Amino acid sequence: MTDLADERWRLIRDDPREGETQMALEEIAAETALEDDVRTVRVYSWEPSTLSLGYRQDAETVDWKYCEHEEIGVTRRQTGGGGIYHDRHADISYSIVAPASEVPGDLMECYALFCEPILSALERMGIEADFANAEQPSIYQPSCYLRDINPAHDIVAPASAGTDAGKLSGNAQYRRRDVVIQHGSLNYDRAPERHVGVFEGDLEPTTFSDRVTSVRDEVGIDRNEAVETLADTLGEWCDASEGSWRDGELEAARELAGRKYGEDAWVRDRTVLEADGENS
Repeated sequence: MTDLADERWRLIRDDPREGETQMALEEIAAETALEDDVRTVRVYSWEPSTLSLGYRQDAETVDWKYCEHEEIGVTRRQTGGGGIYHDRHADISYSIVAPASEVPGDLMECYALFCEPILSALERMGIEADFANAEQPSIYQPSCYLRDINPAHDIVAPASAGTDAGKLSGNAQYRRRDVVIQHGSLNYDRAPERHVGVFEGDLEPTTFSDRVTSVRDEVGIDRNEAVETLADTLGEWCDASEGSWRDGELEAARELAGRKYGEDAWVRDRTVLEADGENS
């Protein structure tokens, strides 16, 4: 249990939602942390399947026809890095939201703190996982799982395999209104055709399979067990109470999703029409 457990936390075992709402909910959770003194940890999934682009990612790297044909939504995250394909089966996502004043100001120290429950959950699942112990070069920069592997925030397994270990989880942070938001993606299963199909270019699915591993590949446990293990471990880490989104939070998130995360201006150009009518 972390010292953060002295604060008020809620654990949300969230429903599957469309990508733009999932991203908007993180901003709403940030407002709740500041205004209502309630911090959030949650585990969630994506429905329909969604490609989340990194903040600075060029929209021209997306195979828009493939995404449309396969009914894969596209949104853009506030965090950097490459694009990630998410769905309700192969992906397990989480987020942690807390006031910046309560966590380390150093980025690497904050990653280490917030990834503690992620590594603990993987250990409970029976997976020998850890931060990568060496950098690995990028194979395909637009894809999160094929970018260079960074020991600061990329989790691999089995850890003892060194540079032969497969990437299992990517994690990223951003700060908004004095709040730190970390979110991450764990591979429950590999979906190589879709992970490479969402991008322009002639990537072979084996390029993804050779670089990436999954919970199912490592230990073969049921997905529901993996999800519950992750949620339970996050909750224990900060002594969170079981919680849910309030009606007002969901309403605000849907409005923000429609105004920002679901709009072409944001997804393709990182431009959003703010509530006061000014572009940012």
